[in-house]
Amino acid sequence: MASRSTQILEAAARMIARRGVRGLRVEELAAEAGVSTGLIYYHFKDRTGILRHTLAFINDRAARYTQDRPAGAEPLGPREELEHALLLELQDTPEVEENSSAWGELRASAVFEPVLREDLARATLVWVQEIAALLGRVHPLSPAAALAAAAERLTALVEGLSMRWLSGGLAIDHARTLLKEAVATELGHLEAARNS
Repeated sequence: MASRSTQILEAAARMIARRGVRGLRVEELAAEAGVSTGLIYYHFKDRTGILRHTLAFINDRAARYTQDRPAGAEPLGPREELEHALLLELQDTPEVEENSSAWGELRASAVFEPVLREDLARATLVWVQEIAALLGRVHPLSPAAALAAAAERLTALVEGLSMRWLSGGLAIDHARTLLKEAVATELGHLEAARNS
């Protein structure tokens, strides 16, 4: 059974995914989570605390579903591992849909709620660094700056593709194809830069 704080964060992620950050009301969150408002304030102090912890929660959840591999699965090569990590962000599952929607809502709200910017910047930096490390495994002699730039473009693309897919503007299969093509393009640029 999930702890009370996890129960609250799961409910907050659901509500943010459905209604956006501005639609998150503590009283409604308490009802959704099946707890008292006092318990929410006890765990998270205020609305900002709820948002910050929810962001951390969805990041942790994304880390789990993008790093999990079935037991006994064949190990992936560096390029396949890179593609796999990015494509797992475009899964047609309730958990990924909710996570991606909540992430997009939190990112959009940071325009008006500067308190979220630092946490979002930190979470984004970690993701970019993880993808840069995977790119570096494919092209170990590439300069760190080139790997970071390629990782920034790929992670930004994943976010954009995800929002278009979730909002019905793009079929998931097409989004995944576009992402695979972008990975090939970025790897081609790194290869060309290394050979010049």
